[in-house]
Amino acid sequence: MSQKTGARVLLKHLREAMAEPLGPQERLDKIVQQIAVAMAAEVCSVYVLRTDEVLELFATHGLKADAVHQSQLKVGQGLVGKIASRGKPMNVADAQKHPAFAYLPETGEDAYHAFLGVPMTRAGRALGVLVVQREATERYPQDEVEALETAAMVISDLVASGDLKGLVQQGTELELSRPISLTGVKLSAGIGIGRVVLHEPRVVVEQLFNDNAERELERFAAAIQSVREAIDKMVDRDDMAGDGEHVDVLETYRMFAHDQGWARRIEEGISAGLTAEASTEKVAQENRARMSRSTDPYLRERMNDFDDLARRLMKRLVGAPSSLMSADETAPFVVIAQTMTAAELLDYNSDHLVGLVIEEGTATSHVVIVARALGIAVAQVSDVVPRSENDDHVIVDGDEGSVHLRPVEDLRNAYSERMDFAVKRAARFDALRDMPSVTKDGVEIDLLLNAGLTMDLPQLRASGAAGIGLFRTELQFMISSALPKLGEQATFYRSVLEAADGKPVTFRTLDVGGDKVLPYLRNIKEDNPALGWRAIRLAIDRPGLLRVQLRALLKAAIGHTLRIKLPMITTVGEIDQVRAILDREIAAQGRFGHELPNKILFGTMIEVPSMLFQLDELMTRVDFVSVGSNDLFQFMTASDRTNAAMANRYPPLSRPFLRALREIVRAAERHGVSFHLCGELAGEPLPAMALLAIGYRAISMPGNSIGRVKEMVRAVELSKLTATMNDALDDLEPAQTLRELLRDFADQHGVPV
Repeated sequence: MSQKTGARVLLKHLREAMAEPLGPQERLDKIVQQIAVAMAAEVCSVYVLRTDEVLELFATHGLKADAVHQSQLKVGQGLVGKIASRGKPMNVADAQKHPAFAYLPETGEDAYHAFLGVPMTRAGRALGVLVVQREATERYPQDEVEALETAAMVISDLVASGDLKGLVQQGTELELSRPISLTGVKLSAGIGIGRVVLHEPRVVVEQLFNDNAERELERFAAAIQSVREAIDKMVDRDDMAGDGEHVDVLETYRMFAHDQGWARRIEEGISAGLTAEASTEKVAQENRARMSRSTDPYLRERMNDFDDLARRLMKRLVGAPSSLMSADETAPFVVIAQTMTAAELLDYNSDHLVGLVIEEGTATSHVVIVARALGIAVAQVSDVVPRSENDDHVIVDGDEGSVHLRPVEDLRNAYSERMDFAVKRAARFDALRDMPSVTKDGVEIDLLLNAGLTMDLPQLRASGAAGIGLFRTELQFMISSALPKLGEQATFYRSVLEAADGKPVTFRTLDVGGDKVLPYLRNIKEDNPALGWRAIRLAIDRPGLLRVQLRALLKAAIGHTLRIKLPMITTVGEIDQVRAILDREIAAQGRFGHELPNKILFGTMIEVPSMLFQLDELMTRVDFVSVGSNDLFQFMTASDRTNAAMANRYPPLSRPFLRALREIVRAAERHGVSFHLCGELAGEPLPAMALLAIGYRAISMPGNSIGRVKEMVRAVELSKLTATMNDALDDLEPAQTLRELLRDFADQHGVPV
């Protein structure tokens, strides 16, 4: 039989079997019989994967009927087990001579030699194996392999629907409902219990078979044309013009979209009886299976292109929005994503968002920083997306860096108790809110808030923070669909100052570029954006953008003290350039008779190592300095802060880094310049102890960190801690890491960390 004719006949029979009013076992028995007849095979069998890593024979045509629900193979055992573990078909001329063959005498398969088995999968997860066998000694032709893969997709949908759950033996469960616990890296403390919301939800194909192939082909043609036009428009955008690697990447992507071979394979599936979306999913799975075997990074990247094209096409076919949907969740939920931006996170309903699990990200990724500001638990866990389904129950443990999918009841109860404890701990911290942040030996410490959105501002009062040490002005730009105008910026900054109710607010000027891209602002393709055209570099090259922001800040701060700091300063010359622009704006306001802020304090971030060698020159130019520990640490250790593989390689509590931070303190004190530190280092009690010990008296952190850091501050005797830390930093042959030393100190002196 030809590939088209055979697949069409098989799908016709499967559609009939799926439509009949049968029980689950009868339906499965009918399906294996139809597959065996269509493929001229003496045997067709379905093995379904259970949660205990056992493949159980659920139905067969040709083997002994008594073997159903009795014959079992472990994953990796026999040819069937190999297929399940590898996720690839096996086509063997004589199965019994294959070294992996496992003989099951109760099945009566002695007479059969030719063996073809294909995995049954859903979103990369193994659900079972579909097998056909013949008495002849021969390999199955490729068209029959593809026909069996089509049948496997139909049975996978049957397994995923839950229809077969009632057939499992007592005490066992199918793989699809298996509880899974995965461990990764903790990124934001807390516990989130809710249901799964996949950030890039897979398009669910509900209709597998078509009733009219001609009409379905027309529907496909319209959808593929729409996708191609959208991609052409994207590639031909003005800001994508020119020469460079990005042009090659986008043109290659366009080439795949217009590839006729890809479209023809989808059309063949439609002609065989599949719907357009089901055929698209089948071809996408075939591409993924073929290309995933390659270790070539270029080919694996192309696999991502094909996946994206298939997803775009399927969304059009099923009528789903092509862009990210804003979730309208009204119950607690956890977002699970491979990767995402801070702006995408803000598309979700933060009132019910309790957790985030990402496959790629670190503690200082901007999406994590925003998530932490929202007070949600965050963990970075590999391979979590393909194991998750929308609406699965999930627990994300940001304290341990773990996620529990479909957790058992005992585990849910244990976490509920932990959450009760966390509530009590929060009440303890809340009781400290209005108490002074003073050490046991009388040293005042300013605990400041990191913020960037209006939703952060209530934390200023709720946390008892002394002020806002870092207000990230770029977040207003990131969540806007167009560049905010002067009036919009001024209104926003004024609302921040008024919400602070007299407490100091330090605004950082626009810090975009790198991993913070504004869609409406023309960007350039960079191989290493973290070290490229970003922050103050972009602002100096686009002085109009900077002037508007400075003017908006001046207008907003009338009647207040305005504190401005500059990001990513590399040379003191850059400070001079921005100072000149600011002075001109101040003069212009005066010429036009506009009021000015009561006081203007001009400062800069220290987050580039070159500034460590210009400290004295720097201190003569500014009113204050602010250490950006995230970027400074990244650049000092030459480690990408968004690379999960580097997340724990170099600990921030290291002697070289803390010596550098101590030098900043000494330089600021020499010149009488105020200073503080903002960054994730300040938000944990143990690292915060180190900062206090080397001289920092103002540190800025997320609002949910202030209570526990204040509890530490009020319990520590700073003079003793300072002596211990300075001795440790000067020790050239230390016996302990700084973390070990600080923990020992905390234990010996009763400091809660």
